[in-house]
Amino acid sequence: MSRLSKEEALHLIRHASLPELGKRATQRKEELHPDRVTTFIVDRNINYTNVCWVDCKFCAFYRHGKDEDAYVLSNDEIDAKIDELVAVGGTQILFQGGVHPKLKIEWYEDLVEHIHQKYPSITILGFSAIEVDYIAKVSKIEVREVLERLYAKGMTAMPGAGAEILSDRVRDIVAPKKLDAARWIEIHRIAHEVGMTTSATMMFGMVETDEEIVEHWSMLRDLQDITGGFTAFIMWSFQSQNTRLIEEIPTIEKQSSNRYLRLLAVSRLFLDNFANIQSSWVTQGGYIGQMALFFGANDLGSTMMEENVVKSAGASFRMGKEEMIHLIRDTGHIPAQRNTVYDIVKHYA
Repeated sequence: MSRLSKEEALHLIRHASLPELGKRATQRKEELHPDRVTTFIVDRNINYTNVCWVDCKFCAFYRHGKDEDAYVLSNDEIDAKIDELVAVGGTQILFQGGVHPKLKIEWYEDLVEHIHQKYPSITILGFSAIEVDYIAKVSKIEVREVLERLYAKGMTAMPGAGAEILSDRVRDIVAPKKLDAARWIEIHRIAHEVGMTTSATMMFGMVETDEEIVEHWSMLRDLQDITGGFTAFIMWSFQSQNTRLIEEIPTIEKQSSNRYLRLLAVSRLFLDNFANIQSSWVTQGGYIGQMALFFGANDLGSTMMEENVVKSAGASFRMGKEEMIHLIRDTGHIPAQRNTVYDIVKHYA
């Protein structure tokens, strides 16, 4: 199979019919996953702090340290959340917060070690690239040392948060304090080199062009060619409610379901070295989340016992395990619960 070029991807985004894209993306998915199994994971988001100095204009979740509702969770509060996850058969915590200006590497080491020792069956998918970058700066050490030390304490995976669009033009508009695109890629490369797996993400629907979307995919594909360390690609649309970005640029339009499915299908075709593509029902809702399974997605993502970031920006969709199983069966696929690295935990035939 010949690799899709950037020019071909642009042509598909702009000119291909939606049914054609769905057919091609499904064919590619079935080449990779001929067993017709669609996976999901039972996990919980834990936002250990909402304190952040980066001030991303697209974020409605963060607070500054002196705000009345700023917080840093205690170990007891975190344990209570993990206890609830374990009780329902969960296997992973997605652990991220704001970029706290005062927390150094020792704080993160102690936290990871505590969780790993108390809950050895739970995978810690922890800390975005920008968090890792800032931990290194405030601790006066290199990023590689941060990741090696956290890995040694039990953190084996890193989420793809903070990618948004890997274009410095876009990043300078929507999050000028955030690390640049090349640095995001570099930190994920280092994470792969120290033994961690990571996910890759994209948030579209702000001020990016089609060309910048394709360039974003190209950067991910290039790194995956080298390391193979990405477990999945996850894409969602900008949720604008309560954000400064929509106040500053009110002409930003809400992204349609057509646009989401179109980009999802082309991503499946372009990212030919990614085995797994996740449906974003959290932002798109259950119906479009289900439709995504006919546009290249082979994974329904997470039950998300707790989600605070996109909820702060107006997305409030929820889905439990039983609803996920029903939704997958309804498409003619076989539901299966997975772990962080996409090993099957349980089939629901």
